[in-house]
Amino acid sequence: MKKNTHPQYRQILFVDSASGHRFVCGSTLPTNATEVFEGVEYPVTYVPISSTSHPLFTGSNKMVDSEGRVEKFRKRFNKPATATIPVEPKEPVVANASVEAPVKVAAPAPKPAAKAPAKPAAKPAAKDAKKGKK
Repeated sequence: MKKNTHPQYRQILFVDSASGHRFVCGSTLPTNATEVFEGVEYPVTYVPISSTSHPLFTGSNKMVDSEGRVEKFRKRFNKPATATIPVEPKEPVVANASVEAPVKVAAPAPKPAAKAPAKPAAKPAAKDAKKGKK
């Protein structure tokens, strides 16, 4: 087998950015930073949300957002209510007797499709010559 084809599996310290909770789990994530946790130095990865801060797991409806994504979304899409402008109903159009009605012009009839040229008939003499008949 080839050597060095698989990433290194090791214990990594995950730090929840929202709640500050820390836990160690095996992973192949590449990291450069290290931190000491319970007297052991681990490579560290920061996660924006984990089971300790996610509302589904905590049972609360409180939204925890340490990176400001919710505020950015609200600022971007929270538009003030626009006032509706009342529209006056249009008056019905009455036909004026003095105006002439437009004249309809008949469209030209479609041209018949051209027929494909017929194949030339086979020459019987050539067939007899190929078969060896005279």
